[in-house]
Amino acid sequence: MKPSIAFFDFDGTITTKDTLFEIIRYHKGSTGLYTGLVLLSPALVAFKLKLISTQRMKEMVFRYFFGRTKAETFRNKCAAFCRDRLPDLVKENALREIRQHLLQGHQVAVVTASAEDWVEPWCSSLGIVCIGTRLEIRNALVTGKIHGLNCNGPEKVERIKQTFDLGGYEDVFAYGDTDGDRAMLGIAKYGYYRKF
Repeated sequence: MKPSIAFFDFDGTITTKDTLFEIIRYHKGSTGLYTGLVLLSPALVAFKLKLISTQRMKEMVFRYFFGRTKAETFRNKCAAFCRDRLPDLVKENALREIRQHLLQGHQVAVVTASAEDWVEPWCSSLGIVCIGTRLEIRNALVTGKIHGLNCNGPEKVERIKQTFDLGGYEDVFAYGDTDGDRAMLGIAKYGYYRKF
């Protein structure tokens, strides 16, 4: 009999809030976060007016807060975030659902628009796969650019198909909470939108 697999969105599905601002706060402090948001506010307004793409906006945020940071320093801080801060942001019912799938012998993967750097250490602690947005590293430094495409919408499905042969699984489950998850929910036999 074929195994089953479950895909979980991260921000808002597993966590109580978007982790981008939380990881920035963890790295830069609240003052650094709010100062940066003020300086980036013209771009944020343009983004809200749909004049700037999500990918472009994220790259501006990444470049401002993390550009030219040593990759090793950045990853170490992200791992510390997963250990110290992230557990307080994880929904108990989401963690329970993940563990239920694991107990049934299902493969489990988180598929997220967040950078893998601050999600993968948490996934590894549970023995599950992390598929996320990848940050470009050049000369051992974070550039602020995204390597490839932002892992959201149809790109979630593309990245899933690059990682898994879905024909090798009996049942496919998917969990999400935004329009960016609908493509992923669409490939599942059992798709759950804002519920477990």
